[in-house]
Amino acid sequence: MTKPLNALGAIALLLTAGCGATGATASDDRPVVLTTFTVLADIAAVVAGGHLRVESITKPGAEVHGYEPTPDDVKAAAEADLVVDNGLGLEAWFARFVAEVDAPHVVASEGVEPLPINEDAYAGRPNPHAWMSPLNVRTYVDNLVVAFSGLAPEHAADFRANGARYRDELRRVHEELVAALAVLPAGERALVTCEGAFSYLARDAGLTERYLWAVNAEQQATPRQVAGVIEFVRANAVPAVFCESTVSAAPMRQVAAATGAAFGGVLHVDSLSTPDGPVPTYLDLVRHDARTIAGALTGTAG
Repeated sequence: MTKPLNALGAIALLLTAGCGATGATASDDRPVVLTTFTVLADIAAVVAGGHLRVESITKPGAEVHGYEPTPDDVKAAAEADLVVDNGLGLEAWFARFVAEVDAPHVVASEGVEPLPINEDAYAGRPNPHAWMSPLNVRTYVDNLVVAFSGLAPEHAADFRANGARYRDELRRVHEELVAALAVLPAGERALVTCEGAFSYLARDAGLTERYLWAVNAEQQATPRQVAGVIEFVRANAVPAVFCESTVSAAPMRQVAAATGAAFGGVLHVDSLSTPDGPVPTYLDLVRHDARTIAGALTGTAG
């Protein structure tokens, strides 16, 4: 493995680039932290600062909700020193997966105040996409600092320092997000997406959220869902609509064609890109989504 870099962002990029449960190498004896998806791997890698080897079960571009663990994933988890999941019902497959391994695990979102899902069969359940608020991710960081300090106590001071620096950067990114979306006029402060994954971002930025489906499952909108969003877009003169990178944009393009709204672009939620893609780190993801939303809704997208 390439030697870890000093810069926190570079560490995250390096470690996330190797996402995928691959097993330990003979030359790398660091404790292994296995996360359920790439966003969580990047956050964990920043806190770890190179003292731990952080991997993701899912690969860049994968859809995490309905992921099916492979035998190699189970083997990697059995060899891991710690398994980290998001919680809040995100990983529907995780309970069965963990039942097959002995590795301890930590729930990164523990302590986050969840927002409820208000529609569909998931109504009343917590919205699992808490990381879409950088303020919430500060809680993730705190949980990881504690877990990593228990795993490798000789590096506890470094974990605390990394976490403190990352918390400061998360606050700055939150402020950038709010500022980027504050330019939207009152009549354009609506965020229409395929999945209801933006409740936390919408709350932070003061946007009204509307979506085709609440949680990625079948990844296909029903005619009723499409008709409801079409009605909302028309009634509110929403200028642009969006979809996420891990699902088909076809239903939302149907909404755009029926209403005259622009298809504003692809947003990223459940997965980072490869290192040469648009969102190789979590902070890149938040900034990309904020710019894409603001640019499309104001008509200033480059």
